[in-house]
Amino acid sequence: MDPSSRWREIVMQPEEDLPLDEAALLISATADSGVDVAVQLSRLDDVAAQIEPADTPQLCRYVFETLGVRGDRETYDDPRNSYLDQVLNRRLGIPISLSVLLMEIGRRCGVRLEGVGMPGHFLVRDPGEPGLLIDAFSGGRRLDHAACAQLLRNVAGEEIRLQAGYLAPVGPRAILVRMLANLDHSFRRRDDREGVRRVTRLRAAIPGQPLPERIALADTLAGVGCVDEAAQLLEESARDPATPADAARGLRTRARGLLAPFN
Repeated sequence: MDPSSRWREIVMQPEEDLPLDEAALLISATADSGVDVAVQLSRLDDVAAQIEPADTPQLCRYVFETLGVRGDRETYDDPRNSYLDQVLNRRLGIPISLSVLLMEIGRRCGVRLEGVGMPGHFLVRDPGEPGLLIDAFSGGRRLDHAACAQLLRNVAGEEIRLQAGYLAPVGPRAILVRMLANLDHSFRRRDDREGVRRVTRLRAAIPGQPLPERIALADTLAGVGCVDEAAQLLEESARDPATPADAARGLRTRARGLLAPFN
């Protein structure tokens, strides 16, 4: 099965069954046909086997000290920082990709970690120590509530205050959406039209996104020449029972408008 087809299959699975490691590697495989997802999953198995079993401190020491994984502060915007295979190759990444790497190695070692979608800087939590969060970008530094609040101000502005919901755990779909959004920003800054097209197609396949996000994705697809897919996304959004009737009519009108020049 090609990476795009497999992606569409697994993102539709129930959240608790969605394999985050495979999904993250499929993002890589859609960008580089040379990425063998099965081989990369085996690499993660091999890394975890070096420390299995482990607890959270042992896991962090191994990943950040022994492996030398660290945040890329020099070329933060490099798209390679969002590809899990490249993160493992280069030992460099951004907060969310490093967090996914830590979580997936930990899962193989019997260490359950959960992603925390704080705006501007993704974090990890050990449910056994809910008051302390792990900053994978900073070598596994432990953060209490006050440190999280300061980090948020550093990355988002002094006027931003930490809200309880900012430190709530997030599931695989939210993590994948955020990884793709980071890639989208990187590609837009590089005026990489093909990159934008590729990640937008992946984002559009993820269910459960708010209606405004789906409309924005359809607009982007249309803008990069994927008119049929844009119209299909609008039609699917119109059929969603949660979409108000007036909005659904408007979406169908927009979909017909996209396809009209080709009729």
